[in-house]
Amino acid sequence: MRSAPHAAQTPPSPCRTSHRSLRETQMTINRHRLHLGVLAASAVMALAGCGAVDTGALTSDGGSDPVQKSGEITIAYMQKQGDQQYFVDEATGAKEEAEELGDVEIRVVDLGTDSNEAISQMNAMIAQQVDAIVIIVPDQKIGPQVIDMAREAGIPLLASADPIEDGSGEPAPFVGFDSVAMGTQVGQKAGELFVESGWDTSHTKIMAAYSEGLTSCQDRQKGAEAGFKEKAGELLPIVTLGTDNSNVDAQNKAAAAVTANPDVENWVVWGCNDESETGVVTALENAGISPDNIIGVGLGAYLTCKDWQAGVKSGNKAALYISGNEVGHTAVNTVVTALRDGTPLPENTQVPTKMVDAETWEQEMSSC
Repeated sequence: MRSAPHAAQTPPSPCRTSHRSLRETQMTINRHRLHLGVLAASAVMALAGCGAVDTGALTSDGGSDPVQKSGEITIAYMQKQGDQQYFVDEATGAKEEAEELGDVEIRVVDLGTDSNEAISQMNAMIAQQVDAIVIIVPDQKIGPQVIDMAREAGIPLLASADPIEDGSGEPAPFVGFDSVAMGTQVGQKAGELFVESGWDTSHTKIMAAYSEGLTSCQDRQKGAEAGFKEKAGELLPIVTLGTDNSNVDAQNKAAAAVTANPDVENWVVWGCNDESETGVVTALENAGISPDNIIGVGLGAYLTCKDWQAGVKSGNKAALYISGNEVGHTAVNTVVTALRDGTPLPENTQVPTKMVDAETWEQEMSSC
């Protein structure tokens, strides 16, 4: 599941069956490593005649020598917008992995969209002397402060969803998805569906909804544009909606955009996440635009699948399935393995994705 930083790799097939087998294989390997790590730590304690091993600082930049951790491990799992389905799934996956590994406690913290709350909770988790922190920041601008706080406290920190960097531009260890690659897949699918539709380009536009301040969203948008152009041969005019990545904000912004573009008959829709894309599609349909005149390609599939599950005719034509649950599993396993082995956190751990639609989502997704 891990990809070496900056190394070009061909990822394994990310369908649900292989997706699970990938993780199960990796987890089996890692559990053997965990067992060996515990045995090694016990030997060190016996030789030292003490009852515990100092956890020290575990960083990817060699700030201090990593050491092995025995006994219970406590991980703070700090998430922005913890009520969004993707992050609910990620927290669930983290807890499931902790239970499977054993002797691991997960403390989930919902940061909402408040950067000040993130800093406050960082202080709280440091005061509680957690062994590691996994964080999805509300704003990437606080990345340097968050990383410095963890370093000073000697606590390993792993970023998820949105990459963060320190003040010198050095990225924190990361687990999640390649945003450019994801956006490219979304754009390619939208381009393919557009070509199949036979729509007149003079009456068609793209509506893209995303948080313009997030580099992950910027990367997804760039990828989507490139992917669409690759498949369609040209890039259509784009109506950009700057949102907070919530469904409600996307609906509100899209409703205004439809009013401002009365001559557009057909819409191609994508966004930074499923909330954004489904919010736009809902607004278009509420404005009286037929699902036949909407090509919506989601990013996540956890909301686009609702219409498919209900058998409803919808403008949500496809979605890139990304499993928050899988990310939670992977993040916890990555942290625990590093702590048990006394090794630095890997710089970049990627999780597979898969394009799904109304006909294939049940084969690839465990639930909707």
